[in-house]
Amino acid sequence: MAAFDAALTEVARRTEAALNDLLPPSSSGRVAEAMRYAVLSGGKRLRAFLVIEGARLFNVPQLQADRAAAAIECIHAYSLVHDDLPAMDDDDLRRGVPTVHRVWDDATAILAGDALQAEAFAILASTRTTPDASVRLKLIGNLAHASGVHGMVGGQDLDLQAGLYDGDLSLDAITELQEKKTGALIKWAAEAGPILGKSDIAPMTAYAQAVGLAFQIQDDVLDVIGDAHAAGKALRKDGDAGKATFVSHLGLDAARNAARALVDDACDALAPYHSAADRLRECAKFIVERDR
Repeated sequence: MAAFDAALTEVARRTEAALNDLLPPSSSGRVAEAMRYAVLSGGKRLRAFLVIEGARLFNVPQLQADRAAAAIECIHAYSLVHDDLPAMDDDDLRRGVPTVHRVWDDATAILAGDALQAEAFAILASTRTTPDASVRLKLIGNLAHASGVHGMVGGQDLDLQAGLYDGDLSLDAITELQEKKTGALIKWAAEAGPILGKSDIAPMTAYAQAVGLAFQIQDDVLDVIGDAHAAGKALRKDGDAGKATFVSHLGLDAARNAARALVDDACDALAPYHSAADRLRECAKFIVERDR
């Protein structure tokens, strides 16, 4: 995994350099400062990794890949800023540091999240991301769908409603929830490379669907057995709240086995790319072996 760790570190460096250049400077005011804090306070950059590695398979220029990676990280950061708010998940820590609303206040956090969402679409709309207007439009349209009520926002709503009214969701309902809340942005990230490369997205779509579900199952596993210090956020909240999870339905061992089977499915989906996709295979394995 050493080679994968090095590749993940390099993607993080590239993505953060792009974000540093693209985001407004802190001198622009409180909201700009909060935006930078939210995006540049660390993180695995897995979504960026999927964009950049997927783009590499199709010989997409580095600048285009880095800008698409920065866009998805802006959307992901916005979602975390809003999820952490008292009206949502009410978290004090994210990535081992105080959440945005704790450093500033709820209003600043809401505005910073709103601005990060807008920034993502501004990045994708630029001709520097790709000179092909039809490709830009597809990236923008797909990200809007993945971010909205049919994707991440819809999944977060299902999660909130489950916590408020019905903690005993069926396994199918939990799967639908996570395919929207977590899986939709992972799917966009994996498809961005072939879209930029004007190639068939089907293998990367299949890969992303398996990886996205494995990611959430591992999150549920870590919520039970993980270390809060390593995770950089509070754990055991789902169990304490009585919320249904993959672990509560399947049991710990069966949930882990399900995640491993999904990793196998993800790796199989990459067969058309042969050894060129080995880093993406390592990424799938990392998802179920991570401790945070």
